Amino acid sequence: MLEDGSYDVVVVDATEGGGDGDVALELAVLSGEHKGEMVKVTAVALGRDPLDLLAVPATLAVEGGIPRVVLEG
Repeated sequence: MLEDGSYDVVVVDATEGGGDGDVALELAVLSGEHKGEMVKVTAVALGRDPLDLLAVPATLAVEGGIPRVVLEG
């Protein structure tokens, strides 16, 4: 996982997660020291169709080693 900070990312893959409404996201970091790196996270209880999330820009915030994704749109 990335160190604490904020990262501009884009969703490159999204599939249904293990729980109800969960979505497993694969994100590409768009800038900075980690540009081009891929990060996998699960959005819990997101309740969105994974196909609708492809190519959506987002911000990945890591605090205390815990990731949080804020999707645009």
